[in-house]
Amino acid sequence: MKLHNYFRSSASFRVRIALALKGLPYEYAAVNLLTGEHQLDAYRSRSPEVLVPMLEIDGHSLSQSMAIIEYLDETRPEPPLLPEDAWGRAQVRALAQSVACEIHPLNNLRVLKYLSRELKVDEETKNTWYRHWVREGLESFERLLLAQDALRSAAGHPASRYCFGATPTMADCLLVPQIFNGQRFNVILDGLPRTMAAFDACMQLRAFQDAQPANCPDFAG
Repeated sequence: MKLHNYFRSSASFRVRIALALKGLPYEYAAVNLLTGEHQLDAYRSRSPEVLVPMLEIDGHSLSQSMAIIEYLDETRPEPPLLPEDAWGRAQVRALAQSVACEIHPLNNLRVLKYLSRELKVDEETKNTWYRHWVREGLESFERLLLAQDALRSAAGHPASRYCFGATPTMADCLLVPQIFNGQRFNVILDGLPRTMAAFDACMQLRAFQDAQPANCPDFAG
């Protein structure tokens, strides 16, 4: 396996977490988004979307972090990152998509660059945009966690240590990188007790620690 990724890319971080949780070795291929390395012909020939992450696996090239994580879970099922039952899988996917579809698209590097370069937004205004949408998205995530906790309690299930259940799932793979990015931009994270409890539980695990940006070969501070 070969993972093309950038240390600061939260989507890449998600996949590194999944690989670490499953104990899967891979070759780390750094793609510098800031210098436009992903736009060069050498990378375009590998990734039609010209995005990271991109995982070379089983003779194929696969993009989109959630698709990669689900492929890993289907082909390397231990430990599972999605529950066995259809309802549980739907709940985990809802949490994961809350990050991937609601929070991340408004704040990824392409959007921030467009705000600065094309719309001539100053740095503080850009950061205010970032903090607003991340905070609003995390408040929604918190409500979703609490609602799912209530459903689990009503069904007689024990309280969740992570986003959903007693072990990390795909939802945790997405939450942790989003919190890392929020911290980098000084997003206020107070008043999100359930969300931050899940984050803290994850960060006690070696897989999440090893996958973090500071441990990447291309880490640049």
